[in-house]
Amino acid sequence: MCRTVPPIASRYIITNMEKGRIIRIVSNQYDVLCEQGTVSCVAMGKLRKGKTPLVGDLVEVEHFGDQSGIQKILPRRNELLRPAVANVDQAIIVMSCREPDFSTVLIDRLIFQIIYHDIEPLICISKTDLIAGDDAIYETIDRYRQSGYKVYTSNAQAASKELINALKGKISVLTGQSGAGKSSLLNRIDPCFHLQTQEISKALGRGKHTTRHCELHEIAEGWVADTPGFSSMDFTYMDIETLASKIPDFQPYVNQCRFRDCIHINEPDCALREAVEAGKVVCERYAHYQEVVTMIKQMKRKY
Repeated sequence: MCRTVPPIASRYIITNMEKGRIIRIVSNQYDVLCEQGTVSCVAMGKLRKGKTPLVGDLVEVEHFGDQSGIQKILPRRNELLRPAVANVDQAIIVMSCREPDFSTVLIDRLIFQIIYHDIEPLICISKTDLIAGDDAIYETIDRYRQSGYKVYTSNAQAASKELINALKGKISVLTGQSGAGKSSLLNRIDPCFHLQTQEISKALGRGKHTTRHCELHEIAEGWVADTPGFSSMDFTYMDIETLASKIPDFQPYVNQCRFRDCIHINEPDCALREAVEAGKVVCERYAHYQEVVTMIKQMKRKY
């Protein structure tokens, strides 16, 4: 039995200021979750001249009569363009074992995108029912875990309890291969998730280009953005030194190099390369880092 979803918006006849979080944007209407419930707001005039409010923003709302308006956007911890969401805690990389094939290249490139925005990457390996218990994929999973990454598994029957617990109290986005089962994963965690998003899509006429819509959905006592994350593999905006310093398993070594501006490719006395040679850093991930560095340099030369 699906739980009853409370009305998405309510109005208060109050004349004070309170803080809340934007959980839904439809055109120029903003649904803000405040302490007393969800209230429908407009952006006040002075706000429209500044930065655009995003789903996930913490804001100050003023109530006047039977209307409410967003007066101020509080400082953001981070923000994404695709999906257009702010203050994201974690991004769940969904990668299938089969159909489509498993790819550490894609996992690592997504990790690099995610950590660059100061978001924690979580890895969910889906469709484990399609591989044998001694498949080499499990060795890869162990290497990610040994490097400090959080890795979860799911199959056609269930998602892991550990992954469900990881969603609690967090704002999450999902990313990964097309066909890896991102929607199916959410539906297994909460069967109401599909019904809820389907109903909203019908009400908004999803597919038409006349309405801007983004939303956080409540699931497993947390929130998840309803749109795909990191759909573009654009690395041109990245600073190479910053990228290297943010990769979790590189961090113990990147500040130990001979040169402060070392990018860990050909420089002498590079502590990171020494750690790779000593088996302290997975050589495959370092190779993927080298590939991305080459891509960044090539892309920037074009401009």
